[in-house]
Amino acid sequence: MEISTIVFLGIIVGAIFYVVGIYNSLVSKKNNYENAFAQIEVQLKRRYDLIPNLVETAKGYLKHEQDTLEKVISARNQAAQLLKGLSGKLDASGIKKLQGAEQALMGAMGGLNVVMENYPDLKANENMMQLTEELTSTENRVSRARQFYNDSVTDYNSYRQSFPPVFFANTFGHSKDAALLEFEDSAAMQKAPKVSF
Repeated sequence: MEISTIVFLGIIVGAIFYVVGIYNSLVSKKNNYENAFAQIEVQLKRRYDLIPNLVETAKGYLKHEQDTLEKVISARNQAAQLLKGLSGKLDASGIKKLQGAEQALMGAMGGLNVVMENYPDLKANENMMQLTEELTSTENRVSRARQFYNDSVTDYNSYRQSFPPVFFANTFGHSKDAALLEFEDSAAMQKAPKVSF
C-alpha cells in the first residue's frame, strides 16, 4: 500500500470520526436542554401543588376575596395544563404559551399577596407562613431551573449554528434552534415573590 493511499484513508477515517463527534455533540446538547426543561417541569409541578394548599388555607380568612382566589386557581390550572402538554415535545409555540400562562399566574399570585396584606390574622397563621415559605423556596428553584434551561438552550443553539456543525445539523435532524424560556418582565421574575407578614 502506498503512503498516499494510507494518508488518504487516514484523512477519511479522521473526517468520519469528526462528523460522528459533531453528531454526538448535537445529541448531547439537545439532551441537556431537554433535561433542563424537565427540571423546570419538576419545580413548576411542585409550585402547582402548593398553590391549592395556599388558597385553601386562605379561604377561611378571605371569604370576601373569592374572586382573587378563583383567579389564582384558574391561572394555576391553565399553566399546569400547558406544562403537561409540553411533556415530551418541546416546541417554540408551546414554550410561548407556557410563558403567557406563567405571566398570568404570577399576576394572580401578586393579587393574592396584595389581598393577604389586608388580613393580619392570615399573615400570622402558621400554616400560611409555612406555605408561603415553601412557595418562595419553590420560586427560587424555578428561577434557577429556568436559568439552567436557557443556558443549555444557548449552548445547543450556539453549537448548532457554529462552523462546521451548521453544515451537518439539518442532516442529523437538528434543523431548528431550541426556544428560550423568556418572559416580558424577566427582571421582576428573577426575584422571589414578595411575601410579607
